[in-house]
Amino acid sequence: MFGEVSPQAGDDERVVESALRPHSLGEFIGQPKVAAQLGLVLEGAKRRGRPPDHVLLSGPPGLGKTSLALIIGSELGTAVKITSGPAIERSGDLAAMLSNLAPGDVLFIDEIHRIARPAEELLYMAMEDFRVDVVVGKGPGATAIPLDINPFTLVGATTRAGLLTGPLRDRFGFVGQMEFYSPADLQRVLDRSASLLGVQLTGDGAAEIAGRSRGTPRIANRLLRRVRDFAEVHADGRVTRGVAEAALRLYDVDHLGLDRLDRAVLEALVVRFGGGPVGVSTLAVAVGEEPHTVEEVCEPFLVRAGLLARTPRGRVATEAAWTHLGHTPPQGAGVLRGGAGEPDPGGASSQTLFDA
Repeated sequence: MFGEVSPQAGDDERVVESALRPHSLGEFIGQPKVAAQLGLVLEGAKRRGRPPDHVLLSGPPGLGKTSLALIIGSELGTAVKITSGPAIERSGDLAAMLSNLAPGDVLFIDEIHRIARPAEELLYMAMEDFRVDVVVGKGPGATAIPLDINPFTLVGATTRAGLLTGPLRDRFGFVGQMEFYSPADLQRVLDRSASLLGVQLTGDGAAEIAGRSRGTPRIANRLLRRVRDFAEVHADGRVTRGVAEAALRLYDVDHLGLDRLDRAVLEALVVRFGGGPVGVSTLAVAVGEEPHTVEEVCEPFLVRAGLLARTPRGRVATEAAWTHLGHTPPQGAGVLRGGAGEPDPGGASSQTLFDA
């Protein structure tokens, strides 16, 4: 879709992911706080014999929100109906879906912040009272018919929690914030995936892949499959550190987890624009990509890695970015020290702003 280290999943990849997903909280790796809290919510609901509170899972893509939603259904022993916010365009679509839920079913809505407003307003009553009003007819003769629905649990997932409306967010009884994984947890994910895929993975090979996976299990599993291909074709099938390094070098994934597009963005920012500040639209044109791709796919990790900073005047390369690309950072204005702070005093004002 976007590259080897994009956290977004393609259609083909979802099929592979389904085979690697854990089926219980005991199998789920990482997110210890969310898993422990969610376990209490589910156990309490099972003891009361009632569906648990509605659950909202938020965080960057690829961290296991869908897996947790499926685990909730598995732990409760109920069916999970899956849809997405953009797919629900009319309130009638949602009403039909809700009316078909069996008692205790789980309704999982991915990217719930993108649900249409009429459908969202219908969802309020369904979440609180397990009832929806179906409007029959049009104009002055329209009639709202109340329709009772079976008690259910809504699990919403979002990568943009700030875009959720307050009324919707407040109706969730449990909110779990997913965090990026540590290298140790990613190694455990890789070991489990390797056993399911039949890959001979050594400890140092797992550590090498984990270190380039941006703290994201989806990326780790994707890189594992690519390294497996390399090991089967060019080695004896075993994934060691040397094999992993050679494979990821072939796929243009460096030791920080940056791919070709990431480095192209940094090179354009450092070489063509002298470190910035520069607007995202100009930066996207320089690398031949859409602004949305640069902003949503590249920038989050570059900012988190301390290689790029967003300032009021545009994007700025940090000192670490210059060093990572093998360039000597200029002394004085415009270079952020350490990658996460504000520009040096008086620095940004002396730079040229290429666009807003």
